[in-house]
Order: sequence, then C-alpha cells, then structure tokens
Amino acid sequence: MPISNSPDNTSSSNPLTQAISSTYLPPILQVGPGAALTLANVLNRFNCKHCLIVTDQILLSLGHLEKITAALKEQNITAVIFADTVPEPTSSSIIKGIEFFKAGSFDSIVAIGGGSVMDSAKAINVIGTHGGNISDYKVPHDQSQSGVRLIAIPTTAGTGSEATRFTVITDDQSHEKMLCTGIGYVPDAALIDYTLTLTMPPRVTADSGLDALTHAIEAYVSQRANPYSDSQALAALRLIGPNLSRVYHDPDNHHARKAMMLGATLAGIAFSSASVALVHGMSRPIGAFFEVPHGLSNAMLLPSITEYSIPAAQARYAECARAMGLFDKTVGDQQACEALMTELYRLNNDLDVPSLSAFGIDKHRYESLTTEMARQALGSGSPGNNPRVPSVEEMVELYLKAWS
Repeated sequence: MPISNSPDNTSSSNPLTQAISSTYLPPILQVGPGAALTLANVLNRFNCKHCLIVTDQILLSLGHLEKITAALKEQNITAVIFADTVPEPTSSSIIKGIEFFKAGSFDSIVAIGGGSVMDSAKAINVIGTHGGNISDYKVPHDQSQSGVRLIAIPTTAGTGSEATRFTVITDDQSHEKMLCTGIGYVPDAALIDYTLTLTMPPRVTADSGLDALTHAIEAYVSQRANPYSDSQALAALRLIGPNLSRVYHDPDNHHARKAMMLGATLAGIAFSSASVALVHGMSRPIGAFFEVPHGLSNAMLLPSITEYSIPAAQARYAECARAMGLFDKTVGDQQACEALMTELYRLNNDLDVPSLSAFGIDKHRYESLTTEMARQALGSGSPGNNPRVPSVEEMVELYLKAWS
C-alpha cells in the first residue's frame, strides 16, 4: 500500500529522506499448527541438550507442556520446568527464576506462554548471565549481549514478544514499568503455533488481541516508522482488523485464530523496528500502579489517544482504517479516520473492555497519581515517537479524559 505524501504523514515515501532504521529478527521463525512440537529439532540445531522451560502455573495445568516435553525426551534433551512467573512481572518476581537458572547449568531457555512469561524469560536470561539488577538494564541502556539460547513459544496472540528486542519489568518500589531494550532480548527462535491459543479464556483473547492491534497502529504512526515496519504493520492490521471480534465470540474458529496469531507476530516485528508511541507510554504506569493487564490498559487509552493524535498524522491513521477493512482506498482521509474512531470505540464495547472506574480503580488515587504517571510515561521514551508529542501537563489531561 503506498505511503501518503501529505504534510501530516510521519514517514516520507522517499527512502533517501529517511534515517537508517534497524530491524532485528529471530534467526528461526517457524509458523503453523504444530510448530511448537518442532522444539526438539530447533534445540538440536543449536546443540542444546539441557533447557529451562519458563512458563506459568495456568499453562502447566492446561497440559500444554506434556507433548512438548515428551518430544524433547525422545531426542534425549532434558527439560526442567520453572512455572512461578506472574502476570505483569516485577523486579522481585524474576529473582527466583534467575536463581533457578543460575543453579542449573542450562544451555538454553524456552519461554512458553504469553507476554509476561516471555518478558520474564528474557530478563532471567540476561540478568542470570550478566548479573546486576533489572533496573540496571532499563532505557536508555541498550543490551547488546544475550545469554544462553532463547526459544519463544507464544500461547497468546498479543505482545509479539517472540519477535521483539524488548522486555518490560515493573519496579516493586517505584511502581515504574521499566522498558528494557536491545538485541540481547531477541529470541534465537520463535515457534508460532496458533493452536496453543485455542484454550485461552475470552478475557485473555480480547486483551492480547487489543494489544496486538495497538502495536500495529502505533508502529505505523510512529515518528520512527520506516518502509519495512510499515509493510509489517499494515499486514498485521489486515489480519487483526476483521478477526479480533471473531475470535472473541467464536473462540474455536481456527481461521480467525491463525490470522490473529500471525497478525500479532507481524505487529511485534513492526514495533520492534519502529517502536510504540503514546498509548504504550501512558499505559505502562496504569498497569504498574493499578495492576491492570497490559493489553487492557492499552485498550482503555487507545480511542482517546488516537483522537488526540489524528490531527498530526491524519493520512497515516486513514491508512490504518483502510488496512483494517473499514473503508477502501477511494474514501477520503477524514472519513476514514472517523471510521477508525468509531471502530475503536465499537471494539471496546464489543470486547467488554471496562472503564477505569468499572475495573475498580479508585478515582481519587488515580487523579493523585496522574502527574507521576505522566512523568514515568515521558521517561520511557515512547511518547516521543508519537505523531503529536504531549507535555507532562497535556498527558495529565489525557489521563483525566480517559477516566471520563
């Protein structure tokens, strides 16, 4: 899809006018039903024989690991399971995993789970290998060195973490969601098997899907967008747009599940190159202070932040609407943007996204923390990628608007 040359576009279509962009991908990307069962072959390619499987208790109880570990045993690969990760991992929650890893002489880590599991595994790998505390690794630090071989097997169609150079860990003391970045966090292999998402509950399906949608939109409108990230973001939107509501209401729809899984990975690749923007910057503090799942806090903010940002990148947001199938190329940008706003509010309603109040957040505490949340958001660097960059004071107003 051609890139608009309108003045409000955040990326020029002329590659000679763009800054050099960098993209880092897992050397191995295997996509399709049954991909998770190729883990033993992948580990053998890396000459790994003693792996630590990082997962959570829910996935352990669902039986996802039984076939995978059986396949490993057949090829004489030993696997030890660490299942004590938590949703929205914190600086304290990863300590046990780091100690477990350091005591085991493992030559590889396999992350099987959603974004929180993969974030935990990435942090365990880097800190368990290089030492220090997670706060030593937050931006602006750029982690160039990895640890042992890392294989990611996502079980949700959401974060795209299986293909990104990011991990996010919350500081227990300051409640800051620390963004950590660098090629050291890029997995050595990603095994993308949509059948693993079939057992996900509706809330997880919705929240992870909305996270993927936010990734794709923010990557496309980011000031760091480039032709490569554009192609991945638009491809992701074409897959996610028609299928997000479908997987929520028809969870056994294999076609929709497959589309969402691939869309989430492509969105991850897109934002790993172009970065995310204001929604993510403002969303992380909400998750940290009020324990709101990441995808859900994104969804709470996405409509109002999009409305704020559209005037600075109308052509870009219009292309998002067209890629999602809301309108074709013949429709003008303003009408397409109006359709995008309608769709974002419709999705939140259709997928039962609660308001901040309905989620149970205390209004007085929320209002008292808006300035600190805005400062943390700005410090993460993500708002600076937005087509319209707000001040701390403007972000406070946006937080207050999101409440109402």
